[in-house]
Amino acid sequence: MSAALPVADQPLVVRATLRLIAADKRSVAAMIGLNSLAAIAGLGAPWLLGRVIDTVAAGGGVTAVDRLALAVLGCALAQTLLSRSALALGYRFGERTSARIRETFLRRALALPAAVVERVPAGDLAARGTTDVDAVATTLRDVLPRILIGLVEMMFIMIAVIVLNPLLGVAGLLGFSGIWFVTRWYLRHARDAYLREGEANSWLAEELAATTAGARTVEAFGLAGRRLAAGHAAIAETRRTRLVTLGLRTVFFPVVETSYVVPVVLVLLLGGLLYLDHRVSLGTIGAAVLYLRQLVHPLDTLLIRIEQLQAASASFARVEGLAAVEQPGRASPAVSPEDDRIELRGVRFAYDAGRDVLHDVDLTVRPGERLAVVGLSGAGKSTLGRLIAGVDRPTAGSVTVGGVPVADLAPEQLRRQVVLVTQEHHVFRESVRDNLMVPAPDDELRRALATVGADWADDLDRDLGAEPLDGAQAQQLALARVLLAGPHTVILDEATALLDPTAARDAERALAAVLHGRTVIAIAHRLQTAHDADRVAVMDDGRVIELGTHDELLAADGPYAALWRSWHRADQMR
Repeated sequence: MSAALPVADQPLVVRATLRLIAADKRSVAAMIGLNSLAAIAGLGAPWLLGRVIDTVAAGGGVTAVDRLALAVLGCALAQTLLSRSALALGYRFGERTSARIRETFLRRALALPAAVVERVPAGDLAARGTTDVDAVATTLRDVLPRILIGLVEMMFIMIAVIVLNPLLGVAGLLGFSGIWFVTRWYLRHARDAYLREGEANSWLAEELAATTAGARTVEAFGLAGRRLAAGHAAIAETRRTRLVTLGLRTVFFPVVETSYVVPVVLVLLLGGLLYLDHRVSLGTIGAAVLYLRQLVHPLDTLLIRIEQLQAASASFARVEGLAAVEQPGRASPAVSPEDDRIELRGVRFAYDAGRDVLHDVDLTVRPGERLAVVGLSGAGKSTLGRLIAGVDRPTAGSVTVGGVPVADLAPEQLRRQVVLVTQEHHVFRESVRDNLMVPAPDDELRRALATVGADWADDLDRDLGAEPLDGAQAQQLALARVLLAGPHTVILDEATALLDPTAARDAERALAAVLHGRTVIAIAHRLQTAHDADRVAVMDDGRVIELGTHDELLAADGPYAALWRSWHRADQMR
């Protein structure tokens, strides 16, 4: 299964990481400085212990040893204090940076074109915004500071052991070469493995979301077995990908643990030969061994965390993938429509390079006109509304408002021009006032609600999270939002379908009165809407086959007249 949203490549992830570091470069510089001082303080103890060995071997007194021991204690305390300060600074850096990542992800998710959001599996976007963002945030807070401390310590320890005795130092460092090779092998395979694990998590999240959302449908049509099979397949893929990453770790960590012993053995063997040749002292050999053992701690921290770093890198690639989503071109803010006239010329449209669902549509909607678009299911009515609203771009031809392509308008301009209202409306878990999303006086909010017949909304502070709305109430709330937004063109895609006939009729009359002088395009299955419209466009198989007033089309006795008679008979029987 491939992710519906793109995944950022490695160069893009590196650039994004550098931007995050540059955004808080003072903290990063302070972390490096404190870590360097802590590492330097940590170098004193092994060297001083080596001097203790040489002092004892030379027959030195207790006083000299005590002074060296106090110096060792001072180095340890200094290293502890500096390391803790650097770690605290690193945690604060991680929290600030993770907040930036979350805010950027939210901005990008909200900026995604509506057409993209509708086609992306909800589980994929949800997994990136939760599991992946959390993985990156945890790494920045807990892992990155420790890795930075470890890298600085390793650099200073390697320099110190070579300065202490170049021959012993080089031999000891060569003993770690096995770690270099196994780490390269691990890194070569880990990123793709963790990306596949992330994709499997998205698939599982999507299957769970789809099954939960459609629980009633599953129960009504006996689809439990099918949904369980789909869930088991997603779980099996998740398990398989996790076993792959586990398999990489079961090779990586044992080889690393074994490699820690090799440098010490080499230094002791070589040091013993040099000592017998009187070329090094016992203290030098002891200090070299201590430095190499001291090197194990930051190296172990780095290698243990590298697994989490790889997982976080794959998660960050998925989070940054939103930046790679192709954004439709928008016109310059200086380009504004000359008027409110909507024109469609030679419009064709196909979903995902499939067959055309609209064919050579030509239509002009005059400012202030109320146009009804009718036709059988699948005729292309909703697709036409989406093109006029700028949600989708035509495959061929043009859809313009005031001479400017609708899909090229900046979002702020587009909202002032056209608003699409469908049967699906989101209700936030907030108060009625907050759900209306317009900073207006309470009297104005109540008038808008009353206009669409929302008598249930007297209390603007009612918590719609604690008291959820039914479908009809949610539609009324959406219609009130339209009235408050006040665009010059409103597209109603069967927006009153869930209201009972009386309430729908009242709401449509209220909209007609409130939107007087504005353009209204009503996509409806109730032909009473067409009866009240200035003109009616009849669609069939993605084409406008009739266009005229209600009376003109009845007189023509064509497809619209047949639809009207059929609907009228059905309405009388109800």
